[in-house]
Amino acid sequence: MAKNQCPTPHIAAQYGEIAKTVIMAGDPLRAKLMAEKFLTNAVQFNNVRGMLGFTGEYKGKRISVMGHGMGIPSIGIYTYELFNFYDVDTIIRVGSAGSLHKDLKLGDIVIAQGSCHNSNYDIQFELPGTYAPIADFDLLRKAADACENFGYRYRVGNVFSSDSFYTEIAHNERWINMGVLCIEMEAPALYMNAARAGKKALCICTISDNIVTGEALPAEERRTSFTNMMDVAFSII
Repeated sequence: MAKNQCPTPHIAAQYGEIAKTVIMAGDPLRAKLMAEKFLTNAVQFNNVRGMLGFTGEYKGKRISVMGHGMGIPSIGIYTYELFNFYDVDTIIRVGSAGSLHKDLKLGDIVIAQGSCHNSNYDIQFELPGTYAPIADFDLLRKAADACENFGYRYRVGNVFSSDSFYTEIAHNERWINMGVLCIEMEAPALYMNAARAGKKALCICTISDNIVTGEALPAEERRTSFTNMMDVAFSII
């Protein structure tokens, strides 16, 4: 897209106000938390629809953080605009997910190598088959190494991205049988938009609830305590 088309309808930043690397979270308040915790000299570049975005510096490197909302359509809009209107090269999503396994516990990190999904998002690309959305391998490898160095509990593998937050348990059991680790709601659009734009993307999730055992963390704790995945994301940029 031409640079003179900025700003977009959903992001108020002018071209150049967003860094080449953006770390995103579903909750815009989590983006604000990242700006306060990790960035120096942070400047807010967006508040359209309350989707906060900030650009600052992390260890001498210019980085942006921003919310992306809930679900594939929402992250699809924001990441498309960032990749294609603002020339962003790399987007890392840090979000929450529901575990599908007893041994994947609250607070554990899942690095999404690939994303199964029940979305029609890929129809727009008119591909003659079924597309498998996957992460950028370099980012994925660095994230796994970072988890090892930090000593954080983590798994790497397939996730299931659902258009429905509330699903029948029978559906979950089928994904469990296929070795899928957890359920989230955004990775496919991020990975497909990155692939189509020739850019890099990674989804890192923290387990906020366990669908098998029924354990769950409250919303406020999800927003403020999931800093391990943020450590990982900022360490690999």
